[in-house]
Amino acid sequence: MMTFLLVVHALIAAALVGVILMQKSEGGGLTSGGSSGGLVSARGAADLLSRTTAILATLFILSSLGLAMLANTATRDRPIDTSLARPATPVGPLGAPSSGAPALPPGVTLPGAPPPAPAQPAETVPLAK
Repeated sequence: MMTFLLVVHALIAAALVGVILMQKSEGGGLTSGGSSGGLVSARGAADLLSRTTAILATLFILSSLGLAMLANTATRDRPIDTSLARPATPVGPLGAPSSGAPALPPGVTLPGAPPPAPAQPAETVPLAK
């Protein structure tokens, strides 16, 4: 049903674009006018194209609203996927992490705080020969 409505919606959109491009505007258009002595007078053709544009625009809006309502009802009954959710990091007072990453960048200390402990040299492991 949804695919059928999407195809109809696309056809309405294409027809609307075509009808709009066929209309003569003051700056020129897709058509270069023509003689008014044909089967349909110039004024009658303009009225026909204007009415056709209004009808197609109304159908386009109605099909857009219908598709939006169908999309809403199609996704309403599905559960929320939590497979990609990450666990929340616990925070301490004033937003500082309670454990894990340091609250301040290395080398930065607050006034009145004890100096940081000196870094231990890394152990060297001899490579196997």
